[in-house]
Amino acid sequence: MDDAERVRGQYAVLHERLDERALRLWAGSEAQAHGRGGITLVAAATGMSRIRIAAGLREVQGDGAAARPSERARIRRPGGGRKPAERADATLLADLEALVDPVTRGHPETPLRWTCKSTAHLAAALAVQGHQVDARTVARLLKQQRYSLQANRKLREGSAHPDRNAQFQYINAQAERFQRRGQPVISVDTKKKELIGPFKQGGREWEPVGQPVAVNVHDFPDPELGKGIPYGVFDVSANQGWVSVGTDHDTPAFAVQSIRTWWQRMGRPRYPEANGLLVMADGGSSNSSRARSWKVELHGLATELGFPISVCHFPPGTSKWNKIEHRMFCHITENWRGRPLVSHEVIVNLIGSTTTRAGLSIQADLDPQRYPTGVKVSDDALAQVPIDHHTFHGEWNYTIRPTPPTRSIV
Repeated sequence: MDDAERVRGQYAVLHERLDERALRLWAGSEAQAHGRGGITLVAAATGMSRIRIAAGLREVQGDGAAARPSERARIRRPGGGRKPAERADATLLADLEALVDPVTRGHPETPLRWTCKSTAHLAAALAVQGHQVDARTVARLLKQQRYSLQANRKLREGSAHPDRNAQFQYINAQAERFQRRGQPVISVDTKKKELIGPFKQGGREWEPVGQPVAVNVHDFPDPELGKGIPYGVFDVSANQGWVSVGTDHDTPAFAVQSIRTWWQRMGRPRYPEANGLLVMADGGSSNSSRARSWKVELHGLATELGFPISVCHFPPGTSKWNKIEHRMFCHITENWRGRPLVSHEVIVNLIGSTTTRAGLSIQADLDPQRYPTGVKVSDDALAQVPIDHHTFHGEWNYTIRPTPPTRSIV
């Protein structure tokens, strides 16, 4: 039996029993044993590539012996293998996000974002754009970006409106139009009200073994400490947020005051040339599409700013689709997991310390003002608001124009 037949027989026995590294080292040792021409002999007998055999030979001759103990268990050398698709294709992740984002769904208590497009369809759409990617790679990238494919389900907030998807597309188109013009686009909502005091918070935090933080057994509100009402304003383009922590009631006046404070603290410095503002809001609560006070308060703000404010409300039963829910509020909840909110200052500090790897930054402050409930707006007062209802669902989409200042006649 010549050397080639012997090597071929050994390879037939070993190649299914050894991992990649061990097989590479065996081939290198065989090449070394045969001396000059050994790489050619082993390659012809086994069908392994000369590059792979040469790499094994280098490891046998010294590279492998110098490896640290933590590296000896590696099958491939550091840096080996095909580069991930997102590294080889610089625009792949951005194009995938653009395909998924218009139909993104979210939930306020989790950082997951849900998409209803299949990986096969997404891969096909990316192929049309010139990307070489398959459905399995798309699934990996979506999971990496904290997406999860979920089955359809009805939410308790209400039945699906027949124009729900059309309204989503309209909101997305309005947001893109404002962003192209360099105008601010914000998403607003009230986070879940929080009891102030030593009350249990969901989640776990690192503490000494056997020494958990003690909290009240019952969640009865403390009349002296009260509650915290976080109203958030999320700047979609800047990935920045503002939260006003109220202490009284969640009213339209409180909601608009939070937007006003955001503009004074963050909006005006970032958009000094702004001549319009788009507000994306839920259809209920303090920023309800049917609340007269909401429109009256917005008119006052528009007059102060000197430019119109456009509003797009999400359809009934879709409040959790609001971007602020899954791009800001969920991270706030994660940041204060397992920590009792014993004071308003603790809430403000925890919110202001919330960050993400994607660059999210949030500012927060306490709003101790009183906001009485039950404020009535008469028909005459509402008629004074210069409001332009959009052609598509004007009850959800409208623009409130400022009242020009009156000139005194001398």
